[in-house]
Amino acid sequence: MNTSIRILAAACLLSACAYFDRAPSDSSSSSRPAADVGAARLAAADGEPGNWMTHGGTYQEQRFSRLDRINQDNVGRLGLAWTYKLDLDRGVEATPIVVDGVMYTTGPFSMVYALDARSGELLWKYDPGVTKTRARDGCCGPVNRGVAVWQGKVYVGAYDGRLIALDAATGEPVWSVDTLIDKNRSYTVTGAPRVVKGKVIIGNGGAEFGVRGYITAYDADTGKQAWRFFTVPGDPAKPPENEAMARARETWFGDQYWKQGGGGTVWDSMAYDPELDLLYIGTGNGSLWNRQARSDGKGDNLYLSSIVALRPDTGEYVWHYQTTPGDQWDFTATQTITLADLEIDGEMRPVLMQAPKNGFYYVLDRRTGELISAEKYAPANWAERVDPATGRPVVNQDVADWTQGPRLLVPGPLGAHNWQPMSFSPDTGLAYIPVQEAPAMMVPDNDATFRGKSRFQVGSEPVALPEDADTLAKTVAAYKGRLVAWDPVAQKEVWRQPFPSIWNGGVLSTAGGLVFQGNVTGTVAAYDAADGDKLWEAPANTGVVAGPVTYEVDGEQYVTFMAGWGGVFPLAFGGLAANAKVQPEARILTYKLDGDATLPEPRRRAVAVPEALPPLTADAATVDQGRDLYNDNCGLCHGFSAMGGGVVPDLRYMDGDTHKAFPGIVAGLYQDKGMPSFAGRLTPEQVEAIHQYVIKRAHDLKDSL
Repeated sequence: MNTSIRILAAACLLSACAYFDRAPSDSSSSSRPAADVGAARLAAADGEPGNWMTHGGTYQEQRFSRLDRINQDNVGRLGLAWTYKLDLDRGVEATPIVVDGVMYTTGPFSMVYALDARSGELLWKYDPGVTKTRARDGCCGPVNRGVAVWQGKVYVGAYDGRLIALDAATGEPVWSVDTLIDKNRSYTVTGAPRVVKGKVIIGNGGAEFGVRGYITAYDADTGKQAWRFFTVPGDPAKPPENEAMARARETWFGDQYWKQGGGGTVWDSMAYDPELDLLYIGTGNGSLWNRQARSDGKGDNLYLSSIVALRPDTGEYVWHYQTTPGDQWDFTATQTITLADLEIDGEMRPVLMQAPKNGFYYVLDRRTGELISAEKYAPANWAERVDPATGRPVVNQDVADWTQGPRLLVPGPLGAHNWQPMSFSPDTGLAYIPVQEAPAMMVPDNDATFRGKSRFQVGSEPVALPEDADTLAKTVAAYKGRLVAWDPVAQKEVWRQPFPSIWNGGVLSTAGGLVFQGNVTGTVAAYDAADGDKLWEAPANTGVVAGPVTYEVDGEQYVTFMAGWGGVFPLAFGGLAANAKVQPEARILTYKLDGDATLPEPRRRAVAVPEALPPLTADAATVDQGRDLYNDNCGLCHGFSAMGGGVVPDLRYMDGDTHKAFPGIVAGLYQDKGMPSFAGRLTPEQVEAIHQYVIKRAHDLKDSL
């Protein structure tokens, strides 16, 4: 295909760049205009299974497809139809949107791609120009979970907080708004927008860095703000924004919560019921995690870790259900919110379902928020059960209250289910959940306060991973992943597929009796939806964490996985992913029956510990200081205890020239490569202590080989 690429003057327009690759005139299987999606079409999306028009497939967010051309009988014939290499090899978490033969998706740093869904040919791409050093302002890498489309526009939330509308036919920017309320706080946007009744709705992240959570709706045509709903109260010297915030204030204590930000960010899941006209949002953890430091150790701290129902026209509060009152474990309720109608005790009930981090599977009446049932879908020692009379967890304080001393918690802050989307099949009546066991030792810092922008602050001591081989091996063995089929009516597990580690991909179920998932081992697979038998598998060259989609063009069904290793576990805890193929390689992988395309050979990281390492010259006390400084300032990106996961450089492998440049790199020498400056944050003596600790860890690694 003859292509021409033209570059917009980004510095003059939205501080961004857009590139356009001209498509052939027949690039779509439809004569419709690009992204011709409105209210009626979205509300009836289940009737158009050939398209994937919104984040969860439909407003119900079931991630289930009625397509069945690919089924249990022929799934073994799946072959690669096409692949497209993304620009940046970082974490890939997007769910593609497919409308009338065109795929719209995103990569790291919020880059947007439009491709011919049959061939993978690039139609256009758009780079919002996010400054690479902004990666320091987020917990989990510069990831993005996808776009929304509406009436000829594509909407993306940029990592730096902008919400941008693009022309769906060309990729040219139409409008851009800054969604952030405080530039002195580390807000980020990684979630996919949703469009409801002509309003683009977006939240944000940053609770671990000290922000106040909120969600905002903007006019889809103009970008004008329509409403904003705060999820936690602000400065008590100012009047509350509404009655919901007035009620929330009664559940917070002391004078630290609003100074620390409060948290409760809406960084991922939403769902919408057109009949009830209710928008459901999931809110995140507290800021700080430590309730002793955040709220004098008491109070439910509304609306942390909650499901909240709002009116999409106005943002008016309707009801809430708090999965983890007074959350101090990072047990977010931002995981997939799924709507369905289930027969319970002989009665059809409109329900809302969620498997949040805390290990309990919740079934609520979505009209009122009433708890129908909640049972453990994974090991959870922090609570015995959820009391059906009160809807509250019965907390095991001796185990759970880590503010009183170190506690081993299951699940830990990584959760029993993280952001990777689950699926629900109305055919089988089962939910399919990427479950994980990820224990954590929590050690309190009860005097913690807000430490400023770009600082990870949770009210616990710096995280460290075991440095001796035997303890590390035991820790690795304790981290277990699996795909679980869960009966939400009987509240019991039906089948499971185990994986060698956590951080496996999101899930898709189909009318072909299949469940698709990528995983930590660098493969993609299909399972029998009824019994979990593996029916198909293919290499992906890298860990896969995003949720797959399926669509149909010109009578051919396709299945697409966004592949790319990243997120908080590979970055911070990569040393625990012992069985993962963690080389970062970001690609779109699309399959069809009898596809015969070839996946390029995986890129092997040619890394080895240098033969000549700098000598360790510091005493034990300095190395210990360096360990704590490293884990506090560097571990979240380069791996705690200097054990990297391959997404960004593992500092144990630095060569001699890099060791010599180490002070300059920390001071900002590599900012153009995305390494932020720590000048003014670390003294030269502290930088040298960190360097000595890294040198020690390099020697440790070399001695172990």
